[in-house]
Amino acid sequence: MTDLRLQRIGLVMKPEAGNPMETEGILNPAAVRGPDGHLYLFPRLVAKGNYSRIGIARVRFDEAGDPIGADRLGIALEPEADYELRPGGGGGCEDPRITFVEPLQRFVMAYTAFSSNGPRIALALSKDLFHWERLGLASFHSYDCIEFEGIDNKDATVFPVAIRDPAGKPALAILHRPLFPGTRPEEKVCHPVSRKADLQMESIWISYCPIDMNDAPYHLGHFTSHNRLAHPVATWERLKIGCGTPPILTRHGWLIIYHGVGDTTVKNPEVLELRYSAGLMILSDENPRLVRYRSPEPVLIPGSRQELHGFHSNIVFPTGIDRRDDLGSPDRFDVYFGMGDNRIGAARLDLPAHLSPEEHADILGPIDNGSRSS
Repeated sequence: MTDLRLQRIGLVMKPEAGNPMETEGILNPAAVRGPDGHLYLFPRLVAKGNYSRIGIARVRFDEAGDPIGADRLGIALEPEADYELRPGGGGGCEDPRITFVEPLQRFVMAYTAFSSNGPRIALALSKDLFHWERLGLASFHSYDCIEFEGIDNKDATVFPVAIRDPAGKPALAILHRPLFPGTRPEEKVCHPVSRKADLQMESIWISYCPIDMNDAPYHLGHFTSHNRLAHPVATWERLKIGCGTPPILTRHGWLIIYHGVGDTTVKNPEVLELRYSAGLMILSDENPRLVRYRSPEPVLIPGSRQELHGFHSNIVFPTGIDRRDDLGSPDRFDVYFGMGDNRIGAARLDLPAHLSPEEHADILGPIDNGSRSS
């Protein structure tokens, strides 16, 4: 599995000429099949001044089943709530991930709400993908002297089924990436390559919100227990990792395509630049807190012109995934990703029947750091 790679399909969406809502880009979409069987994208639309909305688009396919474009259908969310607005008319609803959660019989959108307080995780619900009801900001209890509440947080996505929390109770489980002070790539890039990761602070986390079916689906968003899931390990991701596509169950376990941030000297050997690449992770189907496989090398790195030279350079940012059951190929997945913070591309993953046993899930070894509620 060392040679596993995402194979590019091509460009799916680019900024629409003359559309002020897309002046600074269209990127980082959620991807989800609707009740009608069509595939819908929910891209981040960036207007002047980094004002972001979440749009809706229906994907078009060619005769071979490859995505070739998307038809714009309108706006899913526009900054309206106080936690989405900034002084002076700014604001942001950004980088959504959408999952149909079976116990709730609802689509759950986890997105980044960008206000004057910084980026926070917000949740919304829908029955049909076209009408969304905000649930507000997610809240997090503290953990082992680590304070999550009031901390910048992004890249959240939920599981499609109830997951047992550490106490064995059914819960809505969420993957997220808190941005603790000092852990942003721009802050860490000045440190030497040998710098060790802080296993608690610089990680993807999994957290749990108990599901009470008597109150469902609206009493959601209060996450009371947490586990560190994964931290930066390889050189290509040494500055930061973050959640990418929503978890999708495969023959090997829960599959996610995540992003990692490292350095590159493509333009100027004297200037370290950031490069966003994509990696692959498999979580245990029975206990998603356990990482069963993690790609030692990226499965997709910036290479096309749109990825190397966009609104920002050297970025592939996976956010959406579509299992191609419609083609009779349950081991085939199309991944939708941001290209250079400006456009949307698609790439294909054909998951092999067997994982390579010599590729360890975590170079530093798995750590079960328990879980606490407060």
